[in-house]
Amino acid sequence: MATRAGSKTIRRSVVLPAGLVEEAVALAPIELRGNLNQLTVTALREFTARRRALAFSDAMAAMAADPAIRKESAAIAGEFTAAERDGLGDRK
Repeated sequence: MATRAGSKTIRRSVVLPAGLVEEAVALAPIELRGNLNQLTVTALREFTARRRALAFSDAMAAMAADPAIRKESAAIAGEFTAAERDGLGDRK
């Protein structure tokens, strides 16, 4: 990677399909339409955020399907059943 010592940015030259750039610019917020660099940074941030969210969702789904975790969760929920009504009398 081409970076300067102490630099916190990376300079890259990329080849992008013209149609993709045109569509991205057309759909971009007005403040990003004239700055392809900032539009690209914003797009990459949104992409990485979506991928992190999907990875988290997949991990949660895997945990929810895990029999050992389901058993432990049920045990914990059972322990809290009595505490859920603690201090609450029967209302008539």
